[in-house]
Amino acid sequence: MTSSTDRTQHFHTLHQQPPLVLPNAWDVASALIVEAAGARAVATTSAGVAWSLGAPDGDRLDRDLAVGLVARIARAVKVPVTADIEAGFGANADEVRQTLEAVAAAGASGVNIEDGHGGSVREVAEQSERLRAAREGAPEIYLNARIDVYLRGVGDPAGRLDETLKRAEAYLAAGASGIFVPGVTDLATVAELAKNVPAPLNVLAGPGAPTTAELGQAGAARISVGTALASAAYAVVKRAAEEILSAGTYESTKDGLGYGELNELF
Repeated sequence: MTSSTDRTQHFHTLHQQPPLVLPNAWDVASALIVEAAGARAVATTSAGVAWSLGAPDGDRLDRDLAVGLVARIARAVKVPVTADIEAGFGANADEVRQTLEAVAAAGASGVNIEDGHGGSVREVAEQSERLRAAREGAPEIYLNARIDVYLRGVGDPAGRLDETLKRAEAYLAAGASGIFVPGVTDLATVAELAKNVPAPLNVLAGPGAPTTAELGQAGAARISVGTALASAAYAVVKRAAEEILSAGTYESTKDGLGYGELNELF
């Protein structure tokens, strides 16, 4: 792929060749490692990105810092890059549009935008307005609309499927390319969502979830792991630091990637 446009077109196509499995990265090194492992695209994790840049997750990261990291990753890898931009780094729809213009200019082929807000979710009309603005800001980008009804435990459990489907319909009408429903890995529910959402379905997986193959067979077109890789990497840092400072030994670091292997990625 020779241009940002080519990569964006290819990224759309990858959702028609499911399942698209995305081990989420948070910096250039992790993106290069994920690419070298065979990923067909690189997805960022908003929490991992925020932590690596010195901020908590949850719309607290400076937009320019987030966009700058997307640009560095897009320059470093050959595959398409999709960026988790939380709620769009904007207090209103116009600011979301500005974010999308910047992210697209940075080389991103896709974005995630979530409807989670505070302890719940935004009203459908408000989120639809934000998604329309996002589409205006980046007409070609793959716009993955995240619905947080299950993740945040919104409302009566019996009504969450219908609420998710109602939101999916509105978000697709507003310009979304696909629908992301974190908080669901039950294969029956994934299958029901996939059957009723007329667009590629993204689910969030991790320890204890069905395999990527099983989720794909249930209808998931895209499978990501969110913070899982970043959290695991930081856990190694914690264990190794504690071991070195307490016992004075180094066993926790023995399975690290070699200096040469890492350096050659760049």
